[in-house]
Amino acid sequence: MNASTAVGDPPPFVRLAAHPVRWRLLQELVRSDRAVLELTALVDEPQSLVSYHLRLLRDGGLVSARRSSADRRDSYYTIDLGACREGLDTTSGALHPAFHVATAPPDPRREHAARRRRVLFLCTGNSARSQIAEALLEHLSAGAVEARSAGSNPKPLHPNAVRVLRGRGIDISARRTKHLDELATERFDEVITLCDRVREVCPEFPARPAHVHWSIPDPALEGPTNRASYPAFVRTADELERRIGFQLHRLTAPATTRRTRNDQR
Repeated sequence: MNASTAVGDPPPFVRLAAHPVRWRLLQELVRSDRAVLELTALVDEPQSLVSYHLRLLRDGGLVSARRSSADRRDSYYTIDLGACREGLDTTSGALHPAFHVATAPPDPRREHAARRRRVLFLCTGNSARSQIAEALLEHLSAGAVEARSAGSNPKPLHPNAVRVLRGRGIDISARRTKHLDELATERFDEVITLCDRVREVCPEFPARPAHVHWSIPDPALEGPTNRASYPAFVRTADELERRIGFQLHRLTAPATTRRTRNDQR
């Protein structure tokens, strides 16, 4: 190939994600936030190698890390699905303009006649994060997914949780907080823990639902007053809305697609 027909280097996303270890790490982080030791076991590679590749993914903007609220010596790694989607779109368009990824939003009504999927969100107090997530999933799925929430140490519903959802047209002011024991005998398709502490005490539920962890800081701890902490509630709601939007693709996928994905876990 001469210089006139030579093409440029692969886009950054290709160079970053194409390495086998990094690709496997991304696949694991799509399913759940993970600590380094978990990822080391899942990809069956030395911790030093896993940490090296995680650093590259962080530097490339595809992965972020947060210090665990349960064990400050550890960190949870989170994939940035928005950045990955943008990278895939740029990559496909770089090969041919007709290949731009056009991802349609999930249609939660497409399996209207099928059994509704059931998702349980857990955090410590059930006063903010899990309540916000429950309401957002119900809203974004247009009722096609049944959402519940509970906590390991319930506290009163936080006024900022009510306020931030009211700004999105959702009213949760009449909802109560619940202990996770109230739901311990119910069947769910997925249990999503939003707090590092509650993840460590999460019980087994009937039928062994898929367990997903999203390491999200408690917004109530971000300021000394409700007024001061409100911006953290906005960020929490924004993050939950993004994550739930991607999760809906899994929750509302046809049953055959879900089985294929589950078989790959």
